[in-house]
Amino acid sequence: MRPPGDPAEGVRLRDIADALGGEVCGESGRRVQRIAALASAGPQDISFVAHARLRSAMATTAAGSLIVRADLRDDALLRCGAVLVVPDPYLYYARLTQWWLARVRPAAAQTEVHASAVVDPTARLGQGVRIAALAVVEAGAVLGDGVEIGSHCHVGEGVEIGSGSRLAPHVTLMPGTRLGLRCLLHSGAVIGADGFGFAPEAGRWVKIEQLGGVVIGDDVEIGANTCIDRGALDDTRIGNGVKLDNLIQIGHNVQIGDHTAMAGCTGVAGSARIGSGCTIGGAANILGHLELADGVHISTASVVMRSIRQPGLYSGVFPIDDNASWEKNAATLRQLHSLRERVRALEKKTTT
Repeated sequence: MRPPGDPAEGVRLRDIADALGGEVCGESGRRVQRIAALASAGPQDISFVAHARLRSAMATTAAGSLIVRADLRDDALLRCGAVLVVPDPYLYYARLTQWWLARVRPAAAQTEVHASAVVDPTARLGQGVRIAALAVVEAGAVLGDGVEIGSHCHVGEGVEIGSGSRLAPHVTLMPGTRLGLRCLLHSGAVIGADGFGFAPEAGRWVKIEQLGGVVIGDDVEIGANTCIDRGALDDTRIGNGVKLDNLIQIGHNVQIGDHTAMAGCTGVAGSARIGSGCTIGGAANILGHLELADGVHISTASVVMRSIRQPGLYSGVFPIDDNASWEKNAATLRQLHSLRERVRALEKKTTT
């Protein structure tokens, strides 16, 4: 992505350092036109080296500027004419992308509603709201300052969206949804659909109407085609700073603590409670009504079948079987270590 203005001028390296910090070594007036990957960067691009193991890749890059740690400064200066020295290049790169995008896409000075959008007259729009083509905003919705609604989005009756939040095209927010400040929802996300609730009756299913909502905190990012169901009675709640990847299913009444992150295709069944600062690997499954403590980390494709009360890294997959056999095998598996020690002890006795 290129900075605004004349593409030939770019952004001076010292301007980046003034905005984000870091020590400039070499040509502080060097101009940067693009942030690029190490392998594809050119003489007018800036890239970063996050780990010493990438030293060999740095030796062959054509980047004109590099972001590095102090221990790589001299090697970087041998390769390019300008270097930014920072404690954590990967974190600095993240901050740089935010700063860069803010320059490319400045906030709207006044509210802009496309002629084809349908906005109920009782909806309340803050300053600098942008509503794109064919979006729908229903009665009583409240959109804070600087909110952006992409094309074909649907904002349901009474939905509240905090200032600075953005909806990519084709996002749906059902009635009963409250979205915090500075959230980002990617295309296809559906927030507040009915949870999966049915009562059995004589071989049939009777729907349980879902009467709760969804409350999402500040600075939350929700990936493409991720679904968060409304609560059955109480609200489904997503804490501040939570990051959800694409194709995630969050069941009704789930509670997720602050700054927890989940990778793609994770499934969380209804009424599970997940603590703060947790990470859930891709395609992991968490059964309903379980609790995960703060700081629990679940490996990719694991299946969480019991509550976890202590922080740490957990992994586990067990083959499917008929339930009676599975329960017996699972019980035996939990005793496997002690059984091994007993076998070793018996073997030792028979050989002496």
